[in-house]
Amino acid sequence: MLTLALGSGALSAAQALNVRVLVASGPQLTVRLPVTAAPDPASSLAAAPVPENAWTVSAGGANLRLNGQDAGSPTLYLPPAPGSLVTVAGQTYRGGVLLRAVAGGVQAINVLDVEDYLRGVVPAEMPPGWPAAALAAQAVIARTYVSARINPALPYDTCATESCQVYRGVAAEKVSTDAAVRATAGQVVAFGGRPASTYFSSDSGGFTASSAEVWGKNLPYLIAQADPYSVGGPRAHWRLEVSAAQVAQAAAAYQVRVGTLRDVRVTRASESGRAQEVTFTGTAGVTRLSGADAGGFVRALGAASSRAALSGPVGPDTPLVVEGSGSGHGVGLSQYGARGLAQQGQDHLRILGFYYPGTALSQLAAAPGTGRAVLAQFRPLPALLPPAPLALASSHGE
Repeated sequence: MLTLALGSGALSAAQALNVRVLVASGPQLTVRLPVTAAPDPASSLAAAPVPENAWTVSAGGANLRLNGQDAGSPTLYLPPAPGSLVTVAGQTYRGGVLLRAVAGGVQAINVLDVEDYLRGVVPAEMPPGWPAAALAAQAVIARTYVSARINPALPYDTCATESCQVYRGVAAEKVSTDAAVRATAGQVVAFGGRPASTYFSSDSGGFTASSAEVWGKNLPYLIAQADPYSVGGPRAHWRLEVSAAQVAQAAAAYQVRVGTLRDVRVTRASESGRAQEVTFTGTAGVTRLSGADAGGFVRALGAASSRAALSGPVGPDTPLVVEGSGSGHGVGLSQYGARGLAQQGQDHLRILGFYYPGTALSQLAAAPGTGRAVLAQFRPLPALLPPAPLALASSHGE
C-alpha cells in the first residue's frame, strides 16, 4: 500500500477508534486536500499555505493512476490527522481517505474517528432542530450501528447511503447535533455483551413492530408495544387510492396469479396492527400472501407503512383504498416517538430504554493494536420516568 502524508503530523496516532466509510466509487474520482508547506529550517518565517492539491484518480490495469500516471500500487492511503480534511467527488470529509483500484474503477473510503463520523450522520438522519434528548438518542443508535460493523478484515466497514446509514460529511454538521455527539461520547446500546441491533424508523404509527413479525427474526428487545408518544408526524395517518392496474402489478411481483383481481383484503394482522396475511380473490381463484410478503405487498402499493387496512373490492373503475398510520418498518426506535418523549422531559437514556427494553448502556473503545471495537462498562438502561403529577388548584371551602 502506498501511504502519503496529509501535511505534517499526518502519520501521528489516530484517535481511539476509526471507521472506514465507502463514500464514492466510479471509473475515476477527483480528490482534493489542503496541505501546508514544510517549514524552511533556514528561515524564521512561518510556513506558507500551498494551494489545494487536486488529483484525478483512475485505475490502469491492477494499479491506480494519479493524473494519468501509474502510481505503482493498487491502493493509496492518505491517513487521518487531527483536523485533517479531504474532498472526494465534491464532498468534504474529516479524516483521510483510502483509494482502491477495483474492477477497472476506483473506490474512495473515508477513514476517520467514529465520533467525527457521527457528526455527519446524526443531522442526516434526524432534523437538527429537534429536542436535545432525541438527538442524543439518535447519536447513540448511530454509534451502535457502526460499531457492530467495524471489521479490519474487510475493505471498508460501512457505506454513506441509506443502504447503511446516511453520512454526508462536513456539509451536514450542525451545532445541535455536534453537541449530541459530544454529550453521548462512546455510548452504545448493548445486548449480551455485543452491540444491539438498533433499528429505527420515522414513525411507529402508535405501535412499534417486533423484529419477528417484520423480518422473521426474533430479538427479545425488538418487541411490539403501544407507542403513544409517536404523534405529530406527517404520516401519522394517511390514505391513498391505488388503481386496479397498480394493484395487479404489485401482486404479480409476488407471484400472485388469480386471474383478474376482484378483491384484496388484509385477513390477518399482527399484534402491532401490521399486515400478516393478505388474501387475493380473482376470476381464477383465491390465494394468500403471509408474513413478510404480506407487509411487502402493502408497501409495494405505495403505503408508508404496513400498519394499514385495504378496502377490498377492486375493479376498472374502483381503486383499492389503503388507509394506515406511521412511516417505515416500525421496528425499534420511532423518531417521532423519541421527539415526543423528549418533549415530555425524558432523557435520551430513558428513550433508549423504552424502545430497546432489556438492553444495557455500554462504552465503546478500540481493542489495542487491532482496530476492532470492544464494549465495556455495561449497565441497564433506565425505564421511563412517570408523568409529572398535575398541580391541583386549592379552593376555599374544601
